[in-house]
Amino acid sequence: RAALRAGNWDSVLDAIHRMSTDEQADGAWRYWRARALKAKGLSLDANKILIPLSSEHNYYGQLAKEELGAILTAAKDSRPATVEEIRAMEKMPGVQRTLAFYRLGLRTEAYREWVWTVRNFNDRQLLAAAEVAQRYGHYDRSINTANRTVQQHDFRLRFPTPHRETLRPVLREQDVDEAWVYGLIRQESRFLVDVTSSAGARGLMQLMPDTAQWVAKQLGIDNFQQSLVTQVDINLRLGTYYLKHVLTTLNNQPLLASAAYNAGPGRARRWRDEEKILEGAIYAETIPFSETRDYVKKVLKNSVYYANVLEHDHNPPTLKERL
Repeated sequence: RAALRAGNWDSVLDAIHRMSTDEQADGAWRYWRARALKAKGLSLDANKILIPLSSEHNYYGQLAKEELGAILTAAKDSRPATVEEIRAMEKMPGVQRTLAFYRLGLRTEAYREWVWTVRNFNDRQLLAAAEVAQRYGHYDRSINTANRTVQQHDFRLRFPTPHRETLRPVLREQDVDEAWVYGLIRQESRFLVDVTSSAGARGLMQLMPDTAQWVAKQLGIDNFQQSLVTQVDINLRLGTYYLKHVLTTLNNQPLLASAAYNAGPGRARRWRDEEKILEGAIYAETIPFSETRDYVKKVLKNSVYYANVLEHDHNPPTLKERL
């Protein structure tokens, strides 16, 4: 990462070469090895790495795809479950027990029952199970289950769009990208409305109490109480206002604003290079906090897939453009 930040491609290659076999197989170092080879004029060797990597549905797979000049067609690759498959899945005892636990408010028991039930499912069964979970509003189970498919995928299950009618007027008010906001919510809460993190962040957009209080004051919300943060409309209004605020104060760059949303605007600024402009992917790769580094990659990758699923236009921004 230090070599990347310095733009020293020879050192990048040397560092990756000295990694263990397992480390070299990681998507990050396959991608950056290919980029280093390409920078040294070895495009054929680079493409031998990029082509197989580009078939993976993750951050580095998308970067590899764009490096090769391809565009994302996730929604068109979807293989949704059939009506018959969904009906059969709803009748499975493990699925029925899971839904019963949810109705009783026993989320932990529901989670364990679900994980045990789907543990050996094939792709078709995973898609049917994910569809059932989504229909009952359990988006976290639906996303995680759909993410496990190997050959057949349904990207509308992996990237759902709940609360869209509530979100749309808020987005118009703040003028922020819908795909980006959905990408952030998916990473923050998996669309769990009343979830609270270990740090105390609450709701869909995981707002900390001090942040929520400050935004409520900016918006002129009278008699604001922290209990309101888990209300969908209030949470989306507060969260999108804060996201727009950090975006505006950070040169309208979604990459920096995503980092700021997770780790604070001050850190996002300090992580820039004061002497030269950094490529966005290198900035993301060299964020010193592993949690924020992973978070930023996933939010922006999510945004690309959401833009494809939402089908706003025929030429949505690529991942590199978002970076």
